[in-house]
Amino acid sequence: MEIHHPYLLFLGDVPDALAAKTGLGIVDWRKEWCVGQYRLYGCNADANLPDMAPGEAAANGAKTMIVGAVNAGGVLPDHWVESIVAALEAGMDVASGLHMRLSDVPAIRDTAARTGRKLFDVRHSAERFSTGKGTKRSGKRLLTVGTDCSVGKKYAALALEKGMRDQGFDADFRATGQTGVFISGRGVALDAVVADFISGAAEWISPDADEAHWDVVEGQGSLYHPSFAGVTLGLLHGSQPDAFVVCHEPTRKTMRGVQTPLPSIQDVIDLTVRCGRLTNPAIRCVGIAVNTAALGEDEARKLLETISVDHDLPATDPVRFGVEAIVERIGKEFGNP
Repeated sequence: MEIHHPYLLFLGDVPDALAAKTGLGIVDWRKEWCVGQYRLYGCNADANLPDMAPGEAAANGAKTMIVGAVNAGGVLPDHWVESIVAALEAGMDVASGLHMRLSDVPAIRDTAARTGRKLFDVRHSAERFSTGKGTKRSGKRLLTVGTDCSVGKKYAALALEKGMRDQGFDADFRATGQTGVFISGRGVALDAVVADFISGAAEWISPDADEAHWDVVEGQGSLYHPSFAGVTLGLLHGSQPDAFVVCHEPTRKTMRGVQTPLPSIQDVIDLTVRCGRLTNPAIRCVGIAVNTAALGEDEARKLLETISVDHDLPATDPVRFGVEAIVERIGKEFGNP
């Protein structure tokens, strides 16, 4: 896929910032690609971009409107169709990370055909994947895992890629979700891959490489989440990580969208090691990434210190305090570049 920017980010009428994480993630890592946001009445998310209707955005140079919202099941709400049609009419392509294909909606499909605009469904790859083989590959891999979904696995992976590169490591971010694909321009949305081929797709995005090269693989879901653990396990087996970082949001009591209690950080470390040894017996945890956005700075620093001591691992908020301590641990465990 070649998705042209600048972007107009469509946030619809989502109820909170987490439901707009695709759009907000693009802004956090590729703000220079974004000219504005398009919000409907009742939207409770804000990307801190100028509010624009499609015609105004196109006049300001926008080439593609990104559907920057997510929801359970990845369904396109009927009342968003008019906005997508308006973007096509204004001369923009439209890209979506939802499970539902844009072309499955007759009004959208017909308007795209009439206007000559392109529709991109990044969750639906044209690549055909093999089943995972579990064969050891050359190179090194780091995977971000979580105590829950939506706890910062993508942000941690992107921050680690940058931090590792800054310290001289040969490292590349490997996207496994729709937002990561928008940010990096490559990857595959694993939650749209047929279950038998998830581990194979994970092998495909992190192939054989130079022994000094690191693939920093974006995590998905949680091994403890009753809705998404299948994707998480397939990704773990296929990515075959040498190292992993646990991502955690400390204010949650139950997992997002369900009533299942949140597992502890140690629970996730232990289960990740037990399951990960199937394809990499040497798998180990190298750090903990904590999303402290809901905490004051003093409280956040005290919590990170406690977590670090309790687990004998570097603990940090990658966005707030950087990832230098985790990168240093990687260097000690695996050798500096």
